[in-house]
Amino acid sequence: MLTLAIVVPCYNEQEILPQTAQRLAKKVNDLQSAGLISAKSTIVFIDDGSKDKTWELIAKYHQENPQAFSGIKLSKNRGHQNALLCGLLTVKDLYDAALSIDADLQDDIDAIDGMIRQYSSGCEIVYGVRSNRASDSLFKKATAHFFYKLMSILGVQTIYNHADFRLMGRRALNALAEYGEVNLFLRGIIPLLGYKTGVEYYARAKRTAGQSKYPLHKMLNFALEGITSLSVKPIRFITLLGLLLLLVSITMIIWSIYRHFNGHTIAGWASLAVSLWAIGGLIIFSIGIVGEYIGKIYLETKHRPRYAIEEFLHKN
Repeated sequence: MLTLAIVVPCYNEQEILPQTAQRLAKKVNDLQSAGLISAKSTIVFIDDGSKDKTWELIAKYHQENPQAFSGIKLSKNRGHQNALLCGLLTVKDLYDAALSIDADLQDDIDAIDGMIRQYSSGCEIVYGVRSNRASDSLFKKATAHFFYKLMSILGVQTIYNHADFRLMGRRALNALAEYGEVNLFLRGIIPLLGYKTGVEYYARAKRTAGQSKYPLHKMLNFALEGITSLSVKPIRFITLLGLLLLLVSITMIIWSIYRHFNGHTIAGWASLAVSLWAIGGLIIFSIGIVGEYIGKIYLETKHRPRYAIEEFLHKN
C-alpha cells in the first residue's frame, strides 16, 4: 500500500498550525480508512527559521504522535521554495510519494483523495489546480493572469493556476534531486521532469488565520526569480530592441540628410533631449536585466548548499 508523506513548509505559522495539524491528521486517518495510503504515512512540517513558536508546536505534535507527525528544522530562514525542496528531498527515500501543500490549507485537502487515485492509476506527478479565483481580489486575479501569460510568452512551462499543491512519486522526486540550481522556481522546474502527469481541480478557500507569506513585493520577486531562472528571452528581447533602435536611428539619419539638402532647418534640441533620456533609460534598464542574470550566475557558481537541517524529528 502507498506510503505518503505530506510535506508542509512553515514560516511563522503558530496561529494556524494547530488547526492545520488537526485537519491534516484527520485527512490522513480518513485516507488510511479508505485504504488509499498505509498506516506508515506521515505529515512532515518544515520550519523555515520561524521567529515564533512554530517549531515548539511541531516538536510537541511529534512527541504526542511520532507516527503521524515529523518535523524538520532548518538552521535559518531559506525561503519557501528551499524549505519545500528540503522536505521533498528528505522524504524521497523514505516514502513512495510526497504531497506538498502550504500550511494555511487554502488548498482543498479533500482533493488529495483524487490526486492519490490518479497517482495509483499511473500518473507520476499530479497537479492540484484551482478551478477558479473567486476568493481573490480583482487586482490579484489580474496580476495572476498576467503572470501566467508572461511566463508562457517567455517560454517558461508552467501549469496555469497551479501553485505548489502537488503529488510526486519517488521517480519524479529522484529526478528533481538531479536539479542542482540555487535559484529555485519549482513551478517551472517540475514540468521539465516529464513523466505522466494528471490534474486535480479544486476550489481554493480563504486563509482562516495568520497572514499571507506572499505579499505583493514577494510575489514580484518570485515572478522575477521564475523568469530569470528559466528563460533567456529577456536578454534576447534587449538584443532585438537594440537592433530596432539602430534601424530607427539609421532612418532618422537618412531623413535628417534629406531635410538638410531640401533647405529645411531642424530645431533639434527637444528631440535630442528626449532621445538622450530614452536611450539612457534603455541602457540602464538593459544593464539591470543583464546584471540580474549575472547575479544568478554568481550565485550558481558558488555551489553553496540550498539549506541546512538543524534537527529532524522522525519515527525510525
